[in-house]
Amino acid sequence: MCVERANSMTSYVIPKEEEVREESALAEVPRNGLRPLKTNSKGKYQSCSLRLSNNSISDIIGLQYILNHFLAQPSKLGWLDLSFNKITCLDPLFCELSELRVLYLHGNNIWNLSDVDQLKELQYLHTITLHGNPIETNMNYRWRLHYLLVYTECVPYSQYTHSDLLRL
Repeated sequence: MCVERANSMTSYVIPKEEEVREESALAEVPRNGLRPLKTNSKGKYQSCSLRLSNNSISDIIGLQYILNHFLAQPSKLGWLDLSFNKITCLDPLFCELSELRVLYLHGNNIWNLSDVDQLKELQYLHTITLHGNPIETNMNYRWRLHYLLVYTECVPYSQYTHSDLLRL
């Protein structure tokens, strides 16, 4: 992602604009909430949750890097909030988050119902939100979610109407 320029004596690297923004975002310290954030000796947060909502994120390709950068044990991530971003599809990366229990994806641009299929690999997932995405306009959206996510106890904002029950 860098552009290299060289003259006869020296060479140097000029980062592209998105790298500068990405690196400056990683340098920001998360805001303190009601409880102080605990860190380990390396300065990484000892947390099993991550809130990345309202950030205009369009894809999650760099999510693993972010998890490794901020969290002491990224494999223990249990709660991930990616709501109100610009995500259009679900990445297979979610399957690597084997401890994930809560996943907020509402208010994005997810449109492909088959993207949801990979979430069945998350055996501990019990809450997922997908409302406010174009996927919601698919007639089989709620049924497919409940069918695929066998372990899911709660799919918020997906109440069944009388006409839905008649289709059973």
